[in-house]
Amino acid sequence: MSAAIDFYKMSGSGNDFILVDNRTNTIAAEIAPNVARSLCRRKVSVGADGLILIENDREVDFSWRFFNADGSSAEMCGNGGRCVARLANMLGICGPSLSFRTLAGIIGAEVSGSRVKLQMTAPYDLRLNQELELNGRRVTGHFVNTGVPHTIFVLDNPEELEKQDVVGQGRKVRYHSNFAPAGTNVNFVALLGERAMAIRTYERGVEDETLACGTGATAVAVVGAVEGIVEAPVDVHTRSGETLTIYFDADGELPEEVYMEGEATVIYQGRLWAEAVEFAV
Repeated sequence: MSAAIDFYKMSGSGNDFILVDNRTNTIAAEIAPNVARSLCRRKVSVGADGLILIENDREVDFSWRFFNADGSSAEMCGNGGRCVARLANMLGICGPSLSFRTLAGIIGAEVSGSRVKLQMTAPYDLRLNQELELNGRRVTGHFVNTGVPHTIFVLDNPEELEKQDVVGQGRKVRYHSNFAPAGTNVNFVALLGERAMAIRTYERGVEDETLACGTGATAVAVVGAVEGIVEAPVDVHTRSGETLTIYFDADGELPEEVYMEGEATVIYQGRLWAEAVEFAV
């Protein structure tokens, strides 16, 4: 790879991403994981929670390949999905009403300025009140897959949420044998009202707490509704200070259709020099 690569840096409620229009296969599939690991490193490269490649698709507006900061592929990312939808619309790849292919299936979106309403993967594999043994003590959480796996711990109040060791506890749960080999994202949530929750998330692939997680916000909202502690639509307050609104019809069961709405912000446009990518090949 000898040519420079144009890219966009975007943020979805504090989740930041590097996005590349890869319809001409500038970044080949075999080197993409290494490129993601290299470019997502903070302080020595662009730095991001993930790399998103926009690619051609014969049936929908485009397809994406999504890579976590560690180079692993992810089936779905809600905040990344909102960012890629807005960018594709800005670049003229599609109109404001669009659909794109992910490893979790085809996703629809509506773009209105900087706000994007994204159709989420229908949640499945709900497992309530799962007991885990951590360091000799037993804890109880809920599990659901919203395109990627999520484990949820409901805390007593917002003060407990602030005190939570998200990285320490999150890493132990993420690598727990109950979730092997894929692992799980880990969410800690506190109730703020009948339609509001606050969330903190440990994300696998990033292996750290992130400022927001769209699939995590979806997971806590739908589980909260099933448990009867919140009503839809649910405003999920993230660590970035932004709020994600989760829409669905709740009747005590997992909903078949879920939508997430929030801001997708363009931070800057740049050009990757060849030397920034070649050493990663």
